[in-house]
Amino acid sequence: MRHFFNSKVRAVLVIALVLVIAFALITNLTEFDLPQKLVQGALAPFRSGVQTLTRQAEQYYNYMFRYEALEAENTVLKEKIAAMEEEARSADSLKRENERLKELNKLTETRQDFQMMDSYVISYSAVDWSSTLTIDRGSIDGVEEGMCAITANGAVVGLITEVGTNYSVIKTVLDSSLEISGTIASSGYNGIVTGAYITGQEGLLRMDYLASSAIIRNRDQVVTSGSTVYPRDLMMGYVVDAGFDETGVAKYALLEPAVEVGGLEQVFIMMAFDEDK
Repeated sequence: MRHFFNSKVRAVLVIALVLVIAFALITNLTEFDLPQKLVQGALAPFRSGVQTLTRQAEQYYNYMFRYEALEAENTVLKEKIAAMEEEARSADSLKRENERLKELNKLTETRQDFQMMDSYVISYSAVDWSSTLTIDRGSIDGVEEGMCAITANGAVVGLITEVGTNYSVIKTVLDSSLEISGTIASSGYNGIVTGAYITGQEGLLRMDYLASSAIIRNRDQVVTSGSTVYPRDLMMGYVVDAGFDETGVAKYALLEPAVEVGGLEQVFIMMAFDEDK
């Protein structure tokens, strides 16, 4: 038993010696002591996790910073685009106004007796047979009921029927209750022009009380006959159809208006003119 114990002790001592030598070699080779090595090994997974979280935090921070930068840049770009669009609209508006003024100059060169005031359309209303425009000129500008409104190239828009201090309402040529004396320019036949809504021809004009013998051609021009309200030869429309009315003894003509009422931006009020011209 003593011999056996002594053998076991010797074996343990040999193993311990081998381990000490191995530990010594490892320490010398790695320049770290074993406990430090063991601690580092145990902490390695935690260090890896911390590094991963750190990288993710950095990525998130960079993303948020970049997102905010992009959002600010996007806001600036939107503002620039809005400003450019506004400039483009202003340029288009000025271009259209310039074209209207050129047409107006041509008209006033032909009719130097025309005294006109410019105005801008505030709103347009079309309900059943009624069609009106509201403009930004009123009594403080000298506008009165019974004055006619035209476009820059001399097409009839309608008649002033209501005047406020700083606004006026125009009953347009499309209104079925507005009657204007008209003439077929090529033949001289006369009639009365109204809006054709009540006859089922919305958006057109109707010229009634034409002589049964009247010769009416497609695309004939219809102009004003002249009165104390409407100067002579203002454009009203173009013939697109004709026939006998319900009585069978007079003719009528349907007209395409010379002006697109719903698309008007600017109209001119006839303040005065020479009725003899």
